[in-house]
Amino acid sequence: MNTPVLARYETADALHTVRQSWARLLLAIECLPPAAGWPPRETRGFLHTGSGDEQLVVDERAPLILREHPAPLNVDALDARLAIERMLYDLADTLAAAVQHTDADDPRRWHFRSTTSPGSRAHGPHWASVWIEGRVLDEDTTPEQQLDGTRAAPPFGPLPEYLLHEARRTARSVEGRLLRALGLEQRRARIPDRVCPWCGGELTLHKDPGDDASAVTCATGPGCIAPVPLDRLGRRVWTLGDLVDLHTALAAARQSTGGRLAA
Repeated sequence: MNTPVLARYETADALHTVRQSWARLLLAIECLPPAAGWPPRETRGFLHTGSGDEQLVVDERAPLILREHPAPLNVDALDARLAIERMLYDLADTLAAAVQHTDADDPRRWHFRSTTSPGSRAHGPHWASVWIEGRVLDEDTTPEQQLDGTRAAPPFGPLPEYLLHEARRTARSVEGRLLRALGLEQRRARIPDRVCPWCGGELTLHKDPGDDASAVTCATGPGCIAPVPLDRLGRRVWTLGDLVDLHTALAAARQSTGGRLAA
């Protein structure tokens, strides 16, 4: 898979993780940080305060945040929330300024903050994440049919590659900040020196936070002919029993190359 396509997949995957784990982060704000070794690992994600290497952000705790959390028990989790929201909103502003062409009354439009209105930030980080993902995947970038039969200009332009990589960097940073605040390890890693036996694509191991189940995806996407289903991002994915078949295929590929590592 070429670099831009892989960047789209990775960005969308990171944003999906943020949306899935956002409720955990909000709950962690209301919970005391755990003592060493407690609670058990499977519940630690709700409480852990993070790596301890990030400074507290105290100058941007708006009155709204103080009303929502009058006495936050986990200040690290609260600061992670504020940092993540700020990064998502700023990224949405940047992308909108570059590719947004839709009318002001279009519900898909990202509205900038002003001195009198929070704009689209009022809808929260979940909406910002969904909106960013749409731009990264180049949604709504083709002319649209109107009621009178004419075709209108697309509401958004394709995302330039330099902004795609900026979105990827920000999304991965946001994901890492959230997972560290929850005490969860990184959930994905490329499989070194192994490629997909069916298409030669890059393989990535995924592990959901707090879950022993794993999955492997091929970065080629729908073009891969492996006999497994596609995931939500269009990648071939091996889970559960399919992982045995993948292991067998990798072993056979390794044997056919005389034990040499795949390039």
